[in-house]
Amino acid sequence: MLFVNNGDCAAHRIQGLGLAAEVLPWRDVLHEGPVPSGLSSEELRAVRVRFIAEQGWGVFEEVLGDFVRRDSKLDGFRKHEEVVLWFEHDLYDQLQLIQLLHWFEEQGHGTTRLTMICVDEYLGTLTSDRLRVLFQNRREVSWRELDLGHRAWLAFTSPDPGRISDLLREDTSDLPFLEGALLRHLQQFPSVETGLSRSETQLMNVILEGKSVLREAFVSSQDREESIFLGDSVFATYLESLSATDEPLLLFEDGTGIVAPRDPAELDGFWNSEAVVTETGREVLEGKRDRVGISGIDRWLGGVHLNGNEARWRWDESVGQLKRGVA
Repeated sequence: MLFVNNGDCAAHRIQGLGLAAEVLPWRDVLHEGPVPSGLSSEELRAVRVRFIAEQGWGVFEEVLGDFVRRDSKLDGFRKHEEVVLWFEHDLYDQLQLIQLLHWFEEQGHGTTRLTMICVDEYLGTLTSDRLRVLFQNRREVSWRELDLGHRAWLAFTSPDPGRISDLLREDTSDLPFLEGALLRHLQQFPSVETGLSRSETQLMNVILEGKSVLREAFVSSQDREESIFLGDSVFATYLESLSATDEPLLLFEDGTGIVAPRDPAELDGFWNSEAVVTETGREVLEGKRDRVGISGIDRWLGGVHLNGNEARWRWDESVGQLKRGVA
């Protein structure tokens, strides 16, 4: 039996159940960086490994080795009588889930039984008893789920995010958490009012409201999420991005620029530091200036590359829609 799950914390808990299964954690942070369409598994792996290493989230050779081992284990799924997908309801997990459903839809699973556990609970926090109940209640993956996951992955990786909006106008109830996750993904596009993503807006607001210690700002910003999906390493890159511009929106309390830590020895000092929202940052939050107009943008969201001094796709929270051609 092969278990494929959403990361190391949950993998450790699941391994503790003592079931006769190989556990494969799926570690990719797909809501960050390029996930372009039309690539083979090997080509996409190269893109993702390079991005992760460039962010300082791992050493290139080690990340590559991890991804190669991961893909090799998945490729060998047919030696198992059953593959169980263990995932949660949040954006991080749902993107991993649709990637796997897309893969199995294209591969076919033959005589291997494909089952799924997908819940609005955080697997890494659950007791062994609760995990055993979830395992006992696992269910077969239907052709409708495979098809929807396949189409959702193609929409996510498309250079046209309008395909996600189109998908969300359909009935996605076969994957009950997909709609909320993809909506949250669209909220990461620059706002029509400020040029900030939802995550950037939240982190700047909590700092303004007094949670200036970065550790507290991270926790407080995540408290505003319907489903927590963001890790602290990604949060640190958001802080750096808002600071690394000619007109910083955020700075350390001493007036220096914020740089995300690459060395583990720097972590405590970084997270115990305080940040301030600059006057420029306040003006952006108030809608008086535009973040993209100030600093430009070079960001991938799935298959969409936003690049330059205008964002050709923007999120309009007032109507809950993605809009095109708004500068």
